[in-house]
Amino acid sequence: MIDLIILAIPLAMAVSYLSVAMGSWRAFLSLHPGQPPQEIVAAFGRPYLFLILCFFIVTSWLYFAFCESSTWQGTPGKKFIGLRVADLRGNRVTFGRASGRFFAGRFVAHVPFLGSLYFALDCICAGLTSRKQALHDRFSGCLVLRKNEGLLYRE
Repeated sequence: MIDLIILAIPLAMAVSYLSVAMGSWRAFLSLHPGQPPQEIVAAFGRPYLFLILCFFIVTSWLYFAFCESSTWQGTPGKKFIGLRVADLRGNRVTFGRASGRFFAGRFVAHVPFLGSLYFALDCICAGLTSRKQALHDRFSGCLVLRKNEGLLYRE
């Protein structure tokens, strides 16, 4: 939740700026609960929604990859609950590996239908593997460890 709140700030700014710049700010006034997606797309336009989606993907990727490859080894949300991201040897991950972790997990999770299935498999995998690795951690060669935890398992 902490990370989503942090990511919501630049997203809200981008939504505000783009809605004024592209003239779609009036569409916000007609939004209501239960509105079908087709009406929302028609009100805002595909280019606006595409730009917002691209902005969110890029900012999310940079946020997670920079934080997880930093000396913190995680986002403020992970740090708050005492977790860190490491490679299979327990060392800090590179920006490239953190990027791979992002695109193997969070990015795929947003694909319609496939994302829901992937998310369920990701959670199941994390609970069943000896190292408690989710699929995106296995694909990217990462581990999520407690703050002061060293490697418990060796290959």
